Amino acid sequence: MFATVGRMDVRPYRATDEAACLALFESNTPDFFTLQERADFANYLRTMSDPYFVVEDEGQVVACGGVFVRHDRQTAGLAWGMVGRTEHRRGYGRALLNARLDWLRQHAPEVGEVILDTSQHSAPFFAHLGFETTSIERDHYAPGLDRHDMRLLLGAPGRRPEAP
Repeated sequence: MFATVGRMDVRPYRATDEAACLALFESNTPDFFTLQERADFANYLRTMSDPYFVVEDEGQVVACGGVFVRHDRQTAGLAWGMVGRTEHRRGYGRALLNARLDWLRQHAPEVGEVILDTSQHSAPFFAHLGFETTSIERDHYAPGLDRHDMRLLLGAPGRRPEAP
């Protein structure tokens, strides 16, 4: 296990998690993702080379999400993060975010900024945990589904804040 938080286990993604992760995606469509993005997500799961994690609760995958470090090694990003629709507001998203930030602290301590893009539906979650919105593009993903670019400054290289 990567980490255990209460009843949750956060661990690296395995190919056998694909169906569960796709089910999480589908549970969040159309409010958080568009149906057209499903093929992109499925392809990402099959071809990714960056770290990707799942959160399990009692053996069930309830959340998943990845992290990547840009070539400049100063910026990292969050990729394809989601919590099952019926599992929102139970702490799984926070556990997933903390696992990804912990991975960065351990494997890429030079990273000073974490970026992501998300919809207006998830932006408040990230804002509550310290991310700031840098731009908004209305109807980017689909009509009524806006893109919020967000960032979290981690401080000077070598100096890491505590996890949110």
